[in-house]
Order: sequence, then structure tokens, then C-alpha cells
Amino acid sequence: MKVLITGAHGFVGKNLQLHLTERKDVQVTTFTRADDVTRLPVMLQGVDFVFHLAGVNRPQDPKDFTTGNADLTQALCSAVCDVAAATGKRVPILYTSSTQAAHANAYGESKRQAEEALFAAARSHQVPVHVFRLPNVFGKWCKPNYNSAVATFCHNITRGLPIRVNDPAAALTLVYVDDVIQRCIQLMDGADAVVDANGFSTLAPQYTTTVGEVARQIQAFKESRTNLVTERVGTGLVRALYATYVSYLPVESFAYPLVQHGDPRGVFVEMLKTPDAGQFSYFTAHPGITRGGHYHHTKTEKFLVIKGQARFKFRHMRTGEKYALVTHGDKPEVVETVPGWTHDITNIGSEEMVVMLWANEIFDRARPDTFACPL
Repeated sequence: MKVLITGAHGFVGKNLQLHLTERKDVQVTTFTRADDVTRLPVMLQGVDFVFHLAGVNRPQDPKDFTTGNADLTQALCSAVCDVAAATGKRVPILYTSSTQAAHANAYGESKRQAEEALFAAARSHQVPVHVFRLPNVFGKWCKPNYNSAVATFCHNITRGLPIRVNDPAAALTLVYVDDVIQRCIQLMDGADAVVDANGFSTLAPQYTTTVGEVARQIQAFKESRTNLVTERVGTGLVRALYATYVSYLPVESFAYPLVQHGDPRGVFVEMLKTPDAGQFSYFTAHPGITRGGHYHHTKTEKFLVIKGQARFKFRHMRTGEKYALVTHGDKPEVVETVPGWTHDITNIGSEEMVVMLWANEIFDRARPDTFACPL
């Protein structure tokens, strides 16, 4: 398949190109601001699908709204219709319009004219068109301090620069760039079009939030490096915002230090804490050193020896039943502590022992649920 991408150097265009390079069955031709609109008929030769992403949204001259949105789209439609008339081949066009097209401003008017040109091509030459009225799109490589609050917040907060929120309660509807591209590629691959009552293609998920909440969330990402408490970054909007936030880190911030607590036994380092699923850490122990010697009522832990050899000992706090086992880094094996059993771990090898540790709750000094009881 051969595809043409207009606006290939823009935010969505760059992300789309990266995704398409992962496909061995797609050849990409690009149209950028360096190309003259008169070249479109030549560039369309052999093309099977058009991603029309080009557009102007903040020109110095308002006339460029018409030139870069309405006129360019009309030229593209004319070229595609000529192909249909000459060869019978109807090249689908996917267009990323904007929700601003519903508003009475110069930008919205030019986007609406572009939409009308596409729908006219569909009527006159049966050209398949997919018109998306996108809200605020966010993700990696979006230009900060331009027209995206998310990009600006991420750029500034990762660099310790101030941000300005005029109205924290202002509503904000967001779509993630990877979700946009996933749907674009699905349509390229022949997926059924899904349109609303007005003929516009639909996209999900869309996230409704506020400017203040987005700013708070992004600031929390930064604070997680010091308090070690991660946000719930595994699903939905928070997942997408976190991926976006990290993409704006300057290279000198790719790594960050952790506090190391050391004593004659070895070191202990906390790595990551979660709001409701515990925390991760690791510790070391010199040969012959024993750590632990305590029990818990409710807290549970998982130990993984990743270097060295360890002996775990357990004793039931009521019955006195004892149990011991040996594990070592050459054979990954998780050892769980059990409430009501006092336990310890001893380095029985000849080298330093390194152990990864997960506890099901963040350590609370006021209520540690840890009671000394040597074995």
C-alpha cells in the first residue's frame, strides 16, 4: 500500500510516520510546507490512501487560514477527483479537522470550508472520506507554548519553569495521539467507518477533565520522583498523560537519584511506592548478616534474591512451628512472608547478597505493623 501524508512534519504527522515505519507493507510519501500545492497530482500517482493532516492554526496573517486549510484541501480534493474520473480509482481521504470548525472564528471557518470540500468530493465522485473533528490532541512531540496546554505544562514542569492557569475549572476535552493514529491506521486497513448523525467520523476514547486537574496531575508526576509515590499510570488518561510527561524530560533528567540507607549490615533503598498496592525496594547484606527478626499482623511481603544465597527462617507466633528454606540468585524464586509468623533472612553465601522486596503497603512509621521477635 502506498499512502500520502500531508502535514507530515506536524505533531500528528510525525507520530503517524513512526507508526507506519513499523509496517513492511506500507510505502509513505509526504507533503510538507516545502512542497508546492501544484505537485499534488503527481504525488498522488499510485497512492492508495491519503492522510490529510496539514493545516494552519496560528498564522501571522489571517489570510493563511484560507490558504493553508480551505484552499489546500480543495486542491487535494480536486486532484483525487481527477484520479477517480480518469481511472475509476477512488482514493480515500482521512482528514483531521477540529472541533473549532463548529465555531464562528477565522480558523474554524477555514476548517469548515475544508470539510465541505471533502464532503462535496464524496458526493460528486464517491471518494471515501473520513472527517474527524478532533478536540485537543496531546502526546509526544507536540509543540509547547503554542496551542496545547498539556504540551506547555509538560515542557515547563519538567524544566522547573512556572505554568499559568487562568481558570482551573475550565473544561478540557482531550484525545491521545496514539489513539488517533490507531484509528487512522484501522481505517487505512479497511475497518468499517463509524460516523455520527452529521457524518463526522468518531473517535474513542475522549477524556473530559479541567485545565486545573491536568496541571495538578502533571505536577504530581514530577513530585513522584521525590516522594516516590507513583500516580495510577496504568490505564486511561493518567497513563497517556504520564507517557506524554516523560517524553518532555530533557536528557539530563532521564535519571534521578534515590536515598540510600546504609549500616554495617548493608544498604536499604526504596525505589517506588504506589497509592494502594504497596512499595518496592531492595537491600543488601554482607556474608553472615541476618536481617528481619520480626512479624506482622497484616502486612505481607515478597522477597526475591537476585544475587547471593539466602536462608529464610519462619516460626509461628502461636504454635511455635518452624520452617526454613534456602534460595539463591541463580534460581529466581519468590519467598512470601505470612502474617503471624516471625521471620528473618540470612546471607549464607560468600558474597554480598542483593534482595528485591515488595511490601503490600507503604511503610507507615506511626503504624508500622512490624514487631521485633528474633528467631
